[in-house]
Amino acid sequence: MITTIFATLRRSALALLLCGGLPCAALAAPGQFAEQQLRHIATYFPGRMSGSPAELMNADYLQQQFTQMGYQSNTRQFNTGYVWQEKRGETRQHKVTATSVIAARAGSVPQEILIVTHLDTWTPLSRHDADSNLGGLRLQGADDNASGLGVMLELAQQLSRAPLHYGVRFVALSAGEAGLHGMDDYLARMSAQEKKDTLLVIDLNSLITGDHLYFNSGMNTPSAVRKQTSARALHLAHQYGIAAASHTLTARDYPGLNPFDKAGIPLLDVTAANWTLGNKDGQQQRARSPHFPDGSVRHQTARDNLTYLDRWLPSRITQRTRDSVRILLPLLRELANPTL
Repeated sequence: MITTIFATLRRSALALLLCGGLPCAALAAPGQFAEQQLRHIATYFPGRMSGSPAELMNADYLQQQFTQMGYQSNTRQFNTGYVWQEKRGETRQHKVTATSVIAARAGSVPQEILIVTHLDTWTPLSRHDADSNLGGLRLQGADDNASGLGVMLELAQQLSRAPLHYGVRFVALSAGEAGLHGMDDYLARMSAQEKKDTLLVIDLNSLITGDHLYFNSGMNTPSAVRKQTSARALHLAHQYGIAAASHTLTARDYPGLNPFDKAGIPLLDVTAANWTLGNKDGQQQRARSPHFPDGSVRHQTARDNLTYLDRWLPSRITQRTRDSVRILLPLLRELANPTL
């Protein structure tokens, strides 16, 4: 017993020496934890469709992660559904019970910043979707949207013990795909005071395959808030030599007007995408290539997986998780503590 204790102490002492006397997690390279989480979620929880067993297991895993970081965390279930269409046009209604994960840490005042990302993968909506390998049980969803979950978890880890003037709330939201209205449900449950106290929503979605990182402002986000969020994010990106751009979202962008934006809550939408500069409408465009014919791997079982991405975009997952954290972490620290 004593020998075991001393062996444990020696390993702990060695770990501290290797980390310079600080916890190793604090010295990890930016994005390293996010990439680890992305790969873990994509590998162990494929087919995270709303209401599926994989979604429930993923939600349980996320809640455990938040709880270990010291957050007050819980899951929230809600009923939703979709219409399935057969080849001949017959339709039938499918009902599902979706599960979201919410973790929060209060600041010294009631106002807070909401960091949201969807945890579900694409649910096939038709026989054509299924036959085309869109979504389903084998879809890892590494880009869409284990990437958002991984970055969210690293941001939560880094902010778990930081001083906070404004609180932070992390929401891994189910029913973000297939028009299942997960954001609408979340907004409907917010009281008028909660909406008023939400200073900003940061939405993380598909951070890997697009040509550039985009830090987009909501259509209804005030110009003063844009300067503090999207403009500041671009400034940080340029300081680090990271290619990034910004765009004011419109109803023409995929997948349409963000519900938080529509509700008048300031929005920072973070994604990797391709936009045609100078397009009069400014809408999102997808470039074509042999391996990414629509400019992304969205919903494609054969492409949105670790093996495919690592082959055709080598080092991209490492690069994008690192770049996302390097920009978003200092930005969040500034926003959460404006007086420091």
